[in-house]
Amino acid sequence: MTVLNYLRTQVNKNGTKEGCGSGDCGACTVVLGELVDGELRYRSVNSCLTFISALHGKQLITVEDLQAKDRSLHPVQQAIVDFHGSQCGYCTPGFIMSMFALGKNKPNANKQDVMESLAGNLCRCTGYRPIVDAALSLCDDTPLTDQFSELSRLTIQKLEKIQQNEASLRAGHLTAFSPKSTEELAKLYQAHPTAKLVAGGTDLALEVTQFHREIETLISVNLVEDMKVCEDAENDLIIGANLPISDAYQLLQRYYPDFGELLHRFASLQVRNQGTIGGNVANASPIGDTPPLLIALDAKVQLRCGSETRTLPIEEYFISYKVTAQKPSEFIEKIIIPKPTQAGFRAYKLSKRLDDDISAVCGAFDLKIDNGTVTHARIAFGGMAAIPKRANLCEQRLIGQPWNEQTIEHAMAAIADEFEPLSDFRASQEYRSMTACNMLKRYYIEESNKNNQIETRVTSYV
Repeated sequence: MTVLNYLRTQVNKNGTKEGCGSGDCGACTVVLGELVDGELRYRSVNSCLTFISALHGKQLITVEDLQAKDRSLHPVQQAIVDFHGSQCGYCTPGFIMSMFALGKNKPNANKQDVMESLAGNLCRCTGYRPIVDAALSLCDDTPLTDQFSELSRLTIQKLEKIQQNEASLRAGHLTAFSPKSTEELAKLYQAHPTAKLVAGGTDLALEVTQFHREIETLISVNLVEDMKVCEDAENDLIIGANLPISDAYQLLQRYYPDFGELLHRFASLQVRNQGTIGGNVANASPIGDTPPLLIALDAKVQLRCGSETRTLPIEEYFISYKVTAQKPSEFIEKIIIPKPTQAGFRAYKLSKRLDDDISAVCGAFDLKIDNGTVTHARIAFGGMAAIPKRANLCEQRLIGQPWNEQTIEHAMAAIADEFEPLSDFRASQEYRSMTACNMLKRYYIEESNKNNQIETRVTSYV
């Protein structure tokens, strides 16, 4: 059962709305309060994609909970009223919850923070200006003070007590396990090899909400803290498979700015607060955003089955459409990304919208130029084949060749020869092929002119 259905059918809290039922519109946004290093952290999530098994040890906050004891409006709700931020009102509860989380987490937010916070909430009649103005009115460097602030210590005590309890759920023939360690997870998965593994659930939940399938046995890794590592090791960056994408920004941005930038454009903030890079890889989607980047960076996945582990280059993980090298009862434990060498890494995502959209084509390029000659090249694309795929022929035409337009044109032709993308409602075969080639041309232009401003204009809000 999703949190959305729980709210609307079990506890009669109908303020949370169902729009798309697939995490694209934000009408169902709620906020989860969770303990991080002994303090409360608030995160907006899509309740239509969140199973109730993910709520253990967390505080669930809905739009009804914002009203004060004297029935006065919450400051966020009052701001929406004052700035005329609601017309039909259907999307309003979701906007309010996203603004609530922003006010709690970033009282000094700027306009770009506001836009990122609201990018996963769609409005079709009010228009965004009054909603954005309402959110900006709350950003005055003063922490949002309300009943949640007053009760924070009591909430922390309750959550600490709850976390000690059994977290698994059973209803008839349905079971949802919630192990609390990697070791416990490995044993459970061996005992239930046909179970569905879920981290954020931002993709798996669609089987329930869109296809109405029943999941008999679910194993949630939500509580497995030792798979949430984000480690800056000597030669590598170690990303736990259970680390929410929002928590991976800072480390990846530091070493690979384009990787961090792409994560800011990965779906919406609600999805990034739940979804994981491990889940994005394991899903094996041909249009997943992170696999092309990981392939270009020569990343590896550490797989675990029981007490045994093995490490596999990520390009060997993908076999065919939705088929991976994982064995029964095996799962991704961590992702290992080499730290940068002298190569220049860039990534480009092509989609119909800047935010909250899936790639039509995603390209990643890691090249090294020594004395005007290409000495290293790793290039990978998403959206160009049945799996995220490395551009081997293109690389061959680059390595050892002079870094000039003639070489680039020759390598671009290799991309067109090597890939036969499909046509679908996101893009035609011809469009995908042309834009993938043009990504390499853009890389050449940007690397040859370090002072260009193309990237800044495309990805910044004004």
